[in-house]
Amino acid sequence: MTESPHPLLPPATPVLRLDAEVLQVGGVDGGTGLRVAPAGAEIVTLLRRLDGRRSQRAVRGDAIAGGLPGDVVDDLLAGLRAAGLVHDLAPTDLLATDPGPAAAARAAAELPAAVRGRQDGGRWRARRQSAVVVEGANRVGTPLAAVLAASGVGRVHVRDRGTTRAGDAIAGGASAADEGRPRSLSAADAVRRASPLTDLRPLPPGTAPDLVVLTRPWAAVDPLSVAWQRAGTPHLVATVRQETGVVGPFVLPGASSCLQCAETWRRDDDPSWPRLATQLAAADADPGGSTITCLLTALTAAVQVLAHLDGSGQPATVDATLELGPPAFLPRLRRWPPHPSCGCVGPVQGGGDADRGHWAGD
Repeated sequence: MTESPHPLLPPATPVLRLDAEVLQVGGVDGGTGLRVAPAGAEIVTLLRRLDGRRSQRAVRGDAIAGGLPGDVVDDLLAGLRAAGLVHDLAPTDLLATDPGPAAAARAAAELPAAVRGRQDGGRWRARRQSAVVVEGANRVGTPLAAVLAASGVGRVHVRDRGTTRAGDAIAGGASAADEGRPRSLSAADAVRRASPLTDLRPLPPGTAPDLVVLTRPWAAVDPLSVAWQRAGTPHLVATVRQETGVVGPFVLPGASSCLQCAETWRRDDDPSWPRLATQLAAADADPGGSTITCLLTALTAAVQVLAHLDGSGQPATVDATLELGPPAFLPRLRRWPPHPSCGCVGPVQGGGDADRGHWAGD
């Protein structure tokens, strides 16, 4: 917990009255709740003032001035925390919130998930100070960029030299009216609709992004992936191949398997694979994948990106891919360990044929 916590009860948390003396906070739809009694108007006022913008000391002082005993305030806040209903924001989170009522309202919706489980604060600020490059303004890349921006990532730049086609239109991405426009501009407009204050500019020369997402179907054999590996920049594949969404591998250069490792495992299984892969990568792929496939792929990738930026844990797609497809769209985790011949990490422990392309749980 920070020295000066700013308690936030998310605005969407139900505050329901069971009778004249009892309030229930949360606890609907299977979630954890807290029943408070006796709960008069002063308690309701206190709950509504837990907006995350004031320190606990200020909240406590106002509640006492309004007639509530200090121990009642302390017990209520402790109970809300124990139930996971209140999130303690850090001053650094608040400083990173964009000005204006609309931006503050968006931040209030995003902050609870961003700070959950973090006791040292600053996770929201880390997002706001991060820069992500999305390579490919397609039916995965553009919605992904919009989701990252809406989730608080401060700088999201989408790179694509192509022209928007009718098939590129998708919910949260390019629209039918964008046909014929540069894809990069269509993507920038989609991001701006999701988060008007996000910085869309390319990074200054010599400045590395925190993460690059490669959304072209066969990014592993794209020269760009080699460049990001050499630069030491974390990068993630998020794409749709035919009707299957593929998220991963998430590459942490020097610490995880690289994209070339997976390609080498493929070559071991099929010596003709390099010739096929070259042809696949050379073609400008037609827009593919259903709306559900593309958006689910984008959302799954966003979870991986935010886990990395937040520092909340190693993304599940390090040394692995998550693959999603119709009709069930249940993700399957496929392992891609470092290849012994690659040298992208230290000496491989284990691995080999037993782990190659292994489906977790099979």
